[in-house]
Amino acid sequence: MEPIAATLVPGDGIGPEITDAVVEILDVLGKPFIWHIQQGGISAAKESGDPLPPALLASIRRTRLALKGPLTTPVGGGFRSVNVRLREEFKLYANLRPARTLLAGGRYEDIDIVLVRENLEGLYVGFEHFIPIDGDPHAVAISSGVNTRAGSRRIAEFAFDYAVKHGRKKVTIVHKANVLKALTGIFLETALDVAKKYEGRIAVDDRIVDACAMQLVLKPWQFDVIVTTNLFGDILSDEIAGLVGGLGMAPGANIGVDAAIFEAVHGSAPDIAGKGVANPLALLLAAALMLDHVGHGDEATRLRSAIDGTLRDDKVRTGDLGGSASTQDITQAIVRRITRR
Repeated sequence: MEPIAATLVPGDGIGPEITDAVVEILDVLGKPFIWHIQQGGISAAKESGDPLPPALLASIRRTRLALKGPLTTPVGGGFRSVNVRLREEFKLYANLRPARTLLAGGRYEDIDIVLVRENLEGLYVGFEHFIPIDGDPHAVAISSGVNTRAGSRRIAEFAFDYAVKHGRKKVTIVHKANVLKALTGIFLETALDVAKKYEGRIAVDDRIVDACAMQLVLKPWQFDVIVTTNLFGDILSDEIAGLVGGLGMAPGANIGVDAAIFEAVHGSAPDIAGKGVANPLALLLAAALMLDHVGHGDEATRLRSAIDGTLRDDKVRTGDLGGSASTQDITQAIVRRITRR
């Protein structure tokens, strides 16, 4: 296969360690990407004073494709989320969060759910301000949410098209239209209108977000593809990751018309950085999504099969998965799986 130019952002904390592991495994898979390495987040801010430096943006504009390790976002103060800024900069309107059971014996078996999250609108965009009262500059906090007909239609079409392409049976529209009648009512109304074009091919239903959250832990197997708004998707995607063992195995894709960024959705875990014990699987599964995106489905299947065999048959697992393997141990185990004939 012809290698494809892609931007690689090692990230903060454990990011460089898991990125090295993923690159090593992909090299054995056939070196599908030519990497252009750029810094972002805290590491970039320390080097250049900018957590989202121009060189990183320029690289993604050239390659239109990126794999990104975790980036630290300060809580409360500090700089605005680099992840959110990247989505806005490249109009990455669709956030794809698949979750499937990789390890048997957990609380839930045979989970296979894909959440599609609108990525640019809603309450999550951070249109916020304070109103001062009686000398308190932060006496009142106000946040505005914006959903558009066009944005709702675009993400709904993405979800239904994904369901058709990947042989899925049902799309569930998640909203809060019983209370947020305008903000999420437009989302529900538009998504139901889009669903009419897929009648007879993809079943459709809808859930109020709090009911969906409860049903995900009571009977998750009723869900197949979920499409929802930005803030609800942020919350539910982590809940769904919890059904399959946590964020350590949760990949994410941010997809737009002109660019796509693939990432591990967990944090930078500075407490274990440099200890060689980090789990690289979330970023590795994100790389599998990246392979799918560029048309290398066979390589993506080989990669996922090697991960499955390493965990289930070889029982090589990092500490967060109940094992004692180091980052390098699990990397080498996956490499052996890929090279086994």
